[in-house]
Order: sequence, then structure tokens, then C-alpha cells
Amino acid sequence: MRPIHSILLTTTLAIITACGTKISQPAPTADTPNHTTAPVETEAANTTYPPAFAGQTRIAGVHTQTPYKVEVLNKNLNRPWGIAALPDGRFLITEKTGNMRIASAAGTIDEPITGIPEVNSAGQGGLLGLCIDPAFNQNRMVYWVFSESQTDGNLTAVAKGRLAADEKTIENATVIYRATPAHASNLHYGGRILYSKEGYLYISTGERSDRETRPLAQDLNTGLGKIIRITTDGKPVDGNPFISNANARPEIYSYGHRNVQGIAFHPETGDLWEAEFGPRGGDEVNRIMAGKNYGWPTITYGIEYSGGKIGDSIQQKPGMEQPVYYWDPVISPSGMTFYHSNAIPEWNNNLFIASLSGTHICRLVIENNKVTGEERLLREEGERFRDITQGKDGALYAITDGGKLYKISKG
Repeated sequence: MRPIHSILLTTTLAIITACGTKISQPAPTADTPNHTTAPVETEAANTTYPPAFAGQTRIAGVHTQTPYKVEVLNKNLNRPWGIAALPDGRFLITEKTGNMRIASAAGTIDEPITGIPEVNSAGQGGLLGLCIDPAFNQNRMVYWVFSESQTDGNLTAVAKGRLAADEKTIENATVIYRATPAHASNLHYGGRILYSKEGYLYISTGERSDRETRPLAQDLNTGLGKIIRITTDGKPVDGNPFISNANARPEIYSYGHRNVQGIAFHPETGDLWEAEFGPRGGDEVNRIMAGKNYGWPTITYGIEYSGGKIGDSIQQKPGMEQPVYYWDPVISPSGMTFYHSNAIPEWNNNLFIASLSGTHICRLVIENNKVTGEERLLREEGERFRDITQGKDGALYAITDGGKLYKISKG
């Protein structure tokens, strides 16, 4: 058990720790009546680029008023990457090296599931995001993304398979989509996947990082730097924005992305939202609209890691979408989910993003498709948060690169 002590969060939450469970209590002062504070980002930006509109970055801070508790359910996962809730309240988790495991709601982890195609786990590759078929109780189908080796490099691939009744293996695993061309890089695979209410799969891909492949994010004849929409058999969806364009791939839903590791549907509007890595500065949150161009690498609020400018160093261009929100310096946004539960009403429809380099869970308050407040949760944990999802019980569950499984619920 952890010793009892108090921790002060940067968002002015007082945290009381006891027996591995932390209870958050709202701070009594230091904020205005609407619970806003100064922006949570206090570090200097990498650039002097002006935002396109007020509130596009460094929005006012907020802090949660409802007491909530944080529990570490397990510390022994091996580099987990994706987490999805099963219908019975358990979770299916991917581990970067190529394993899937089932976790109970209490955090007990089963043995690795076999039958999964080999992954290339070098660099940022491996077994990545996953989603569960809404009809899982009937068909037991699972869909996942992984990095796959090819003779001419490697690429982002999508597979499906049936979880056996004994839950020890994936049966009839089949690759249904490959984001070509392959490239000899182990960076920027994207890797998230969602199952929509219409029965389609949305997949995020990266542009593979290298300067030679960056322009392919703008190329409609490649699968790199895109949001892809396909059927569960891997076919383009009728009604996709480029389905009738002979000069574009019919599976493309949106383009001009750098490395998208977070996608989620808004629980009220049904809109698709994403978060993607910028370079040095310029992490973005976008509301995705069919056929739209999100700008990378032509426009960006970031610079090269070396400090140099990217392209023509412009942030706005006609025909290219502005991010709803961006960060400079970066937080490295990975998996994300919208909260939709009556357990903590003030969190309803808020976006929660697992942050890697920022080592926190980012809470964004969104109203009318604009960010109106930002909070940084669990900063005191010092963990690289990789993915987050909402459980059937209304709690949030998050995994970290360090192998931990967290539960965040009403206190």
C-alpha cells in the first residue's frame, strides 16, 4: 500500500492518497465563479506564430469540482498500446510487442491470446489500436491495427478475427487493409481504429515521418497521413468523399494528417474527432469532416525538431482546415475518448486525451465545437499515458507505456 500523503495538482486539486486509491477534492479558492484559471500551459512556446482565432491554444484552465478517485489496478502490462471495453465490463488490451490480453474490471490480467499475425515492433511499430464489434456477444469479432513488414519496408495494416470461446486465441485472423506504399521507417504508423454506428471502420494512418514521405499526406493516391473509412471486409464505403474520383483512393475519408494516434466519436453529435502529433510544437485536435484537407505538411503550428522552419512556414492556407485546438509546446496526444456518463456530470461530453510527453491525461471542455477549458489530470503520476477509454461502469480506464492500468471514477 502507498503511504498516506497529500499532493497538490497543478490544476489546484488536492489529492489524498491511501492504499493505492487517491481521492480528489476541489480546491476551496484560487478560481473564478465559473471555475476557470489561468491556462494550464506555463512553458514558453517554440514559435511566435499567432493562432488563427481566439481560444485555439492556451485556453483558460478548469478544474474538476466533483471528487473522484484514481486507482492503479495493475502494474505488470508489457508496453500496452490500446484498450477497448468488452460487453461484460472487462477489457481487451494490446501490447506493443504483439500480444492481446484480457483484463478484468478489477485489473487481473489473463495470459496472452494467440493467433495474432506477426507484428514489426521496432520503433513506434507493433500491435496498436483495437475495437470491438458492437455485436460481439453474437459474433465475438475484434478489429485491430498493427505494423506489418513487407519486402520493400513496412506499413500500417488492419486485421480482424474472432476471439475463441475459451478466450485463448484469435480465430481466422485476416488482414483486410494495408495503407500503402510501404516505407523503410519505423515511425508514424497512426494506428487507431473505431467501429461506427453505421457499421464501418475508421482507421488513422501516419505519413511515416521522413521528409520524403511527408508530401504523401497530401497525395490522394496513397494511404499515408489519412483517415480511412472501410467496411468490415476492407472495402471502401459507398459514399466516401473520393469514391468517384479516379485520381484518388476510394477509402480515404480525410487527408493532410501527420500522425494520428487518437480518434473518437462525440457522444451527442456523432462527429469524428482526432488528435495528432505535431513536430516541435503544433500537436492538434481536429473535428474531421469528409473529404477535408487538414494541412500537413503545408501548414503547421510547429517547427522541425532541429529548430528549422517547415516548408514555407505558413499556418493558414485556403482549402486547408484549421485545428480546433493546438499545443505548443507539445503534449504528444495519443489515445482519446469522450466521456458520456451521469457519474460525473461536469465531465459529460468532455474529451479526455492520453498524453505521452506531457505525462498527464488532458481534459478538454468542448462547446459548439470549440475548446473552452483545459485540465491536466494525474500529472503527479509521471506516466506516459498511451490510451484511455470509458468502461461499461462509467469510469475511465487508462494504460501507460510503463505498464500500468488506471481506473478513474467518482470518489
